[in-house]
Amino acid sequence: MAARTLPPRLDIMTSHTISIHIMTTPRELQRGHKGPAMEGVIASWYAKNTKGEARAMRETAERIAAELRPGARVLEVAPGPGYMTVELAKLGLKVSALDISHAFVGMTKANAAAAGFDVDARQGNASQNPFADASFDYVVCRAAFKNFADPLGAINEMHRVLVPGGQASILDLRKESSPGEVRAEVDRMQLSALNALMTRATFRFFLLKNAYTKEDLERMAAESRFGACTVHNRGIEFDARFVKRG
Repeated sequence: MAARTLPPRLDIMTSHTISIHIMTTPRELQRGHKGPAMEGVIASWYAKNTKGEARAMRETAERIAAELRPGARVLEVAPGPGYMTVELAKLGLKVSALDISHAFVGMTKANAAAAGFDVDARQGNASQNPFADASFDYVVCRAAFKNFADPLGAINEMHRVLVPGGQASILDLRKESSPGEVRAEVDRMQLSALNALMTRATFRFFLLKNAYTKEDLERMAAESRFGACTVHNRGIEFDARFVKRG
């Protein structure tokens, strides 16, 4: 998760738990996200501060590619500037992207083109996905799920756009992360003493309070069209896996 903690996609402005999700305002549901819009200067700042996450994104892309055949169709939901989208394309996958932010859609297209790839990046709401039924073999969403105003709707849309047997992966911060795990993660970032202190405080006072638990995810999965999910721990992240049954 690294650089997303400074601050991670304005996660400190968002809500995590199902009980809070129920209180989402009609305006937030219409916008499709919580917190301020990631446009203009904010989007540019975020793109600059997450560019250093290349290694983590590459590792995630490699894990996904290892499970798929060459040329498999992958959708990244909420790609931000599209850095992981490009990493997926480099591994021989046919990648599309969907983001609520107009700025991020433009950045994703530009970054993909600069790397020599043609990516179908579209602007839209994760819970009102513009792609057709059964369009993808795999859907991934990293470090953005907590921002969705309608997380259950987003999960159901992932199900709709997957082919039978297709998989979805949602990666985000684990609410159960211990202080020791958080400290170890911050230490790996090799930040200055002040930035490390601020980052640990951000985890303690904002991110962990807003994060989903394993039980939250399993409850949402049970209510979704998938019917279930499996949740794996990866350091301070979880990887919730969903499979679309025939």
